[in-house]
Amino acid sequence: MTRLEGRTEGHLAELRDGHPEGRPAGRPEGRRTAARLRGRLRRTLLAGLVAAAVAVPVSAAASSDVPAPIPAATERAAPREAYAANLANLAEAARTARDAGRTGRADRLQAMAAEGTAQFLAFDGRARGRAVEVFGDLETADRITVLVPGSDTTLDTYQRFRTGAVALHQRLKAEHDRSAVVAWLGYDTPGTVSATVLTAGRAEEAAAGLAPFLRRLEELSVPEARLSLLCHSYGSVVCARTATGPKVGDLVLYGSPGTGAASASELPTAARVWAGRGADDWIGRVPHVRVGAVGFGTDPVSPAFGARAFAAGRGAHSDYLKPGTESLDSLARIVLGTPEAPRA
Repeated sequence: MTRLEGRTEGHLAELRDGHPEGRPAGRPEGRRTAARLRGRLRRTLLAGLVAAAVAVPVSAAASSDVPAPIPAATERAAPREAYAANLANLAEAARTARDAGRTGRADRLQAMAAEGTAQFLAFDGRARGRAVEVFGDLETADRITVLVPGSDTTLDTYQRFRTGAVALHQRLKAEHDRSAVVAWLGYDTPGTVSATVLTAGRAEEAAAGLAPFLRRLEELSVPEARLSLLCHSYGSVVCARTATGPKVGDLVLYGSPGTGAASASELPTAARVWAGRGADDWIGRVPHVRVGAVGFGTDPVSPAFGARAFAAGRGAHSDYLKPGTESLDSLARIVLGTPEAPRA
């Protein structure tokens, strides 16, 4: 039995018996105590629902003690120099992990290297890991999309994030050759089963890194480039706290548990704000609530939030970037800007 279940069972028993701590529920003091217990029970259940909304269904078993070399200092390097330095760092991290007996991590890192053709603007193989990978030619693209992932995205689960980025890049290039996609695992995502997944603390830290990264992209890109920020699940909590520059034309929230803001107009961006949710995404069946610092409030797809709706089809929580889906087509249309995506 989990701690939440144990607390809930205890509260229910007290309310059912009507005499917590031996006080008859019929007396004023007993009724007040019962009311307080009902409030505590409600808050406990709401917190549990929020946790279920933000967490992905399968927990990632990312290790926090995997040895790895210190990351290469490539923050101000030209893209091609950064790619070479980070690929070398990734290869060394794979060797270090294998020497330490961490064959699972080593195999995953070798797969990420993609036979020397991968383009990483940043890479850190320590602990849960960080990686910023580019698909396409960043310096010539005039449509650049930054993907921000949700909870439990780590080097150990990176392939599923990368697969979505590749699918989006292929879909964009089918219509517009000068397209690039950036898979931004630039923060320590909260674990599925953790206190951090319930609050915006980890998102605040991530936003402090994402904002300067977007400014760096603006410097690297051609003058006519247009940036889009696509944010999935807990990643939407990150994007909702990220100040965006003038080149970011669209900010898209999908599979979102909420942002902590009451409306799209409160977000620190001048970009068009979009929101969508697949019909089979379980996050839509969970109340969007906020109790103190726990939870993220208003549902971004509700009319009250004021975002532009896009058609997300019948997809589940992890299906938004799957090839052939209505959601992928809608996201591509938003990025390309032609035509405007239809309302759901």
